[in-house]
Amino acid sequence: MNSASIAPNGEPIARLQQTLKAAATVSGRGYWSGKEVTVRFLPAPDDTGVIFVREDMDGAPQIPALVDYRIEVPRRTNLVHQGAAVEMVEHVLAALAGLQVDNCFVHVNSAEMPGLDGSAKEYVDQILAAGIEPQSTPRPVLTISEVVRVGDDECWVEARPSGSKRLKFKYRLDFGTEGMIGRETLEAKLNPEFFTAELAPARTFLLLQEAEWLRSQGLGTHVDFSELLVFGPEGPIDNELRFEDECVRHKVLDLVGDLALAGCDIQGTVIASRSGHRLNAELVKQLLKENQVAYLSRRTA
Repeated sequence: MNSASIAPNGEPIARLQQTLKAAATVSGRGYWSGKEVTVRFLPAPDDTGVIFVREDMDGAPQIPALVDYRIEVPRRTNLVHQGAAVEMVEHVLAALAGLQVDNCFVHVNSAEMPGLDGSAKEYVDQILAAGIEPQSTPRPVLTISEVVRVGDDECWVEARPSGSKRLKFKYRLDFGTEGMIGRETLEAKLNPEFFTAELAPARTFLLLQEAEWLRSQGLGTHVDFSELLVFGPEGPIDNELRFEDECVRHKVLDLVGDLALAGCDIQGTVIASRSGHRLNAELVKQLLKENQVAYLSRRTA
């Protein structure tokens, strides 16, 4: 799956860009809109990046998955380009980035991506079934050269240099000592195997009072509590945890999707404390301003 050449210390020197071997399809309903949508992942040439295609609109407008096109919307990542929008794209982007699929046309017939079970597992399963293949061009890399931090004392995310050629992360989730979620921390190195087994199945979560408020606003009224994790006083309602620390795993899943808006690999360490989509995107913007994106050496035989 990973086409990197290997240095004597076991770290990758560079890797080739990758795309799909064949089309992959996922269908479902959007959490917010309730609309049925089909997502088709199609192979794309070198240096294409990830591009959403609104095939339900005149001219099939394209929306590149880049931070420049992100708009601020609570609780999700939306993109807008030349009047066309795609919504709640973070799980799609996380699946592609986690599996190192760099070039892909993502055709959709509605704005909002399907919520599925609140995780990226179905996307990952279908992409792996379609197959992933290397291309001929090295993947551009952003190497973190100095500490970059955004946020405040309560919620923040920062990037630090590290000796690793992979992205390392640490996420601290803190809901206080009261309630069922509490405090959780996850720290690891990101690679396709770890993403597939440890992050992709982790589901969206929220507190019961948040779910009730959203429903009172007419949002998510079609979503059953079994379709995501809703925490009441005794724990998840009509559901069971897949991991003891599933909540922090899902926050890392979202982080991977948001970091993908850089349009390149990131080498260094990202540490987050109670960060969400807005701060994740702000970090990407700052990194692109302050660090040079470059191609590493080509893969050797």
